[in-house]
Amino acid sequence: VQLQASGGGLVQAGDSLRLSCAASSRTFSSYGMGWFRQAPGLEREFVSAISGTTGSTNYKGSVKGRFTISRDNAKNTVYLQMNSLKPEDTAVYYCAATPGGAAAVFLRSYVYWGQGTLVTVSS
Repeated sequence: VQLQASGGGLVQAGDSLRLSCAASSRTFSSYGMGWFRQAPGLEREFVSAISGTTGSTNYKGSVKGRFTISRDNAKNTVYLQMNSLKPEDTAVYYCAATPGGAAAVFLRSYVYWGQGTLVTVSS
């Protein structure tokens, strides 16, 4: 599975961005999809995940209520709508796919990774 993330950019605090991740797989709906982020000097961390078919979701506590993950299985694409962005959301955001379809929260569950897209939030 090849993943291509896009949609990052430079925004001000309080603004919104929508990240997209396009997948190459013919069986996209069989994969759970996740978003992770990595800020400079820090470890990659879980942000959000969505299951393959049921739409079950998980969120990191600090983004709950601000970020919304969704997917369009017909377009082989997962999205991350990010509202009320804060400077601490600044990071490279990665999408990832896990076989089995669960909305997994652990990095080690994910097998396929995109290249990352940079989100910078200025104060």
